[in-house]
Amino acid sequence: MAATGTTIEVTGRVAERVRADGWLVLLPREGRVPRDLPGDFPALLADEAKRRGFRGDAGKTLSLPVGRGRERKALVLAGVGPAEKIDGEALRLAAAAGARVARGLAVRHLAVVPAFDVDDPAGVSRAVAEGVLLAGYSFDRYRGGRKEKKAGPSRVTILLGEGAPAARRASAVARAVARAISFARDLVNTPAGDLPPAEMARVATRAAREYGLRARVLGPREISRERMGGLLGVGRGSTHPPRFVHLAWKPRGRRPRARLAWVGKGITFDSGGYDIKGAAHMVDMKSDMAGAAAVLAAMTAVAELGLPVEVHGVLPLAENMISGDALRPGDVLKMRSGKTVEVDNTDAEGRLVLADALDWARTRIRPRMMVDLATLTGACVVALGEEAAGVMANDDQVRDRVLEAGRAAGERLWPLPLWDEYLDRLRSPVADLRNTGASRWGGTLTAGLFLREFVGDVPWAHVDIAGPAWRSRQHPYWGRGGTGFGVGTLVELARSF
Repeated sequence: MAATGTTIEVTGRVAERVRADGWLVLLPREGRVPRDLPGDFPALLADEAKRRGFRGDAGKTLSLPVGRGRERKALVLAGVGPAEKIDGEALRLAAAAGARVARGLAVRHLAVVPAFDVDDPAGVSRAVAEGVLLAGYSFDRYRGGRKEKKAGPSRVTILLGEGAPAARRASAVARAVARAISFARDLVNTPAGDLPPAEMARVATRAAREYGLRARVLGPREISRERMGGLLGVGRGSTHPPRFVHLAWKPRGRRPRARLAWVGKGITFDSGGYDIKGAAHMVDMKSDMAGAAAVLAAMTAVAELGLPVEVHGVLPLAENMISGDALRPGDVLKMRSGKTVEVDNTDAEGRLVLADALDWARTRIRPRMMVDLATLTGACVVALGEEAAGVMANDDQVRDRVLEAGRAAGERLWPLPLWDEYLDRLRSPVADLRNTGASRWGGTLTAGLFLREFVGDVPWAHVDIAGPAWRSRQHPYWGRGGTGFGVGTLVELARSF
């Protein structure tokens, strides 16, 4: 997990008064090394940058160890790209890349110096803190004696001059979000054999006790009494029965500004069922609960920050497996809403468990806004790649609010339509609906339209995180494996009320 023990400080002190063993300068393209760094650091860095042709291009780093023994210092330059294009994402990437270099140099106290005019101290502080903290994540649970040998900095000081008070508040938000993202990553990275539905429900209840959330877990009998035919149908092929988790946060001593419901798809392992996945696509299917992990983690961040909104987290948890009683293509399920669904494809299971959860949240919570997160369709990855999630909604204001929350969090979201004429593809000859479209085209949109059938008139948005929830390649701050994508967007959405 991330180095949650890392202390983040924001100060307006001049650099000469900060005693650190590592210095990270965030340098714009063709920018100049700050002259107020301690001693001869400015000249050393400037000379080394000139010698090695370092220009401050985005994502590029340069390091220069100086001194020996206790006097040893590590100087690092990280490029943020053109000065006119510096934004939160550029700062997160540069801070993360620089922090990784500092970790390799065994830096314990890292001072971060922006080498550009800071117009938004709070925004800079948050982006830098998130980049540094997220870059420090490692998943070592199963490594035995091969755990990460070099820990990241235990203390990070961000020098921002004026505006430090607002920047300190922003860094506190960054810390809560980064911790929550690391929690979600741990869940997604855990092998499915160690995190079946019942165990994930136990993790959720432990987190609820720690952060002051209310928690309720429904087992198979209670799920049956709730008439959740989709959740029961998907989970019946596994020896690990499904669970349904409801978490709630209510601010203490004040009236909530809004009531929100977040629903996360929690397929703890997805074999595809009888419409089985190929081996190449199955190996990472422990990540099919990334939506539920993001919702659970975001709930803890909301509680940690004490946000003045009422938030409910709903986690339908199941394994999609094969057995003598597993769901078969052609079976008809009766959903909680009363609608019947013909199972055209057992690998389109996520929408079945979400449909019951959305209907439950709609009728039991009656939220002002409802958002679901799900690794739902490969079609969304085809359309948007691994860097972005698709957003569909039954309300334009909700869609725009979610998109803005994503921008504030540094998570890339892209709006997609829900065209009514595509509903015909979901018509079944034997039931009210079928769980896939009649053709392979527009699979993300027909999945969104399927879910829309279960939300009624509640303002709702569906976020398909199938692409960015898991990374097969290394990234400066997302790392490799589970990313925790969606946590930041949900927290920003709650903060927007």
